[in-house]
Amino acid sequence: MSFARFAVRRLVEMVLTLLVASFAVFGAMYLAPGSPASFLLSGRSASPEAVAAINARYHLDDPFLLRYLHWLGDVVQGDFGRSLTYRTDVSRLLADRLPTTLMLVAMALVVVVVVGLLLGRIAAVRGGAVDSAVLVVTTLAIGTPSFVAAVLLQGLFAVQLGWFPSSGAGDGFWDTVFHLMLPAIALALYLIGLLARVTRTAMLEALGSEHVTVARSRGVPERLVIRRHVLRNSLGTLLTTGGLIVSTLLVCTVLVETAFSIGGIGQLLELSTSTKDFPTVQAVSLLIVGIFMAVNLLVDLVLPLVDPRITLGTRSAAA
Repeated sequence: MSFARFAVRRLVEMVLTLLVASFAVFGAMYLAPGSPASFLLSGRSASPEAVAAINARYHLDDPFLLRYLHWLGDVVQGDFGRSLTYRTDVSRLLADRLPTTLMLVAMALVVVVVVGLLLGRIAAVRGGAVDSAVLVVTTLAIGTPSFVAAVLLQGLFAVQLGWFPSSGAGDGFWDTVFHLMLPAIALALYLIGLLARVTRTAMLEALGSEHVTVARSRGVPERLVIRRHVLRNSLGTLLTTGGLIVSTLLVCTVLVETAFSIGGIGQLLELSTSTKDFPTVQAVSLLIVGIFMAVNLLVDLVLPLVDPRITLGTRSAAA
């Protein structure tokens, strides 16, 4: 299969998946107990005329499929409706809050990649007591949920020591970086352990391969063996794990942003869910699904380029 044909096929699959996800996201509103009109009224009594006006405004009298198609048509045009809680366009809410979340995810991703790869490489190359120590550290990291790490880091470094702010996202680039340091570490901790374990396993497998033995027998310096043969042959596994890491970071931002009161889409989703702000919940959920699908598409397209052993349409190297 040619690369262009594979890319087109994956794009079509992504669009179809997004359509299914959009239907599920929209339909989830109607699985909640009570009618949408009752949530819009927030328990207040209203005249039949007021209820009829709400039904007409939100097309609640239309058949379900027609309501979905009307909503989907608006979404395709970038109109996610109006927030019931914030009384403003949902698109504006997303535009205001998404940069903060993306910056938090980017900072956490840098921490995960740098520390996770370093620990995994040290464990695989050094072995012995160093390997055992890394396994203990990564086990503790994997066993610490993001919200627990957030509370611990916040209590120690923000409240007790006062080194970092305990909440907010800051103003300006560097102030935002400073405010997001603790949240980024809390978000990254679990995934550092995961990436370190995956890196260690992939490198140990590569170290035991025949071409590494041949390279060593030819007198190739060990640092070049690690860089040219071991790390390069581990790229496929690491890139696949990287896609999982980005997706996990997006999901876990809800917990970390709430703990640190960061005004990103994670906290927006949590607040909108608690206040039954359906248009906002639908928009944020669909956005997260879209980013998740885009990351997976990117991984599928890049994998065959970095690892020739991986054929188009698969994520595993040939034996």
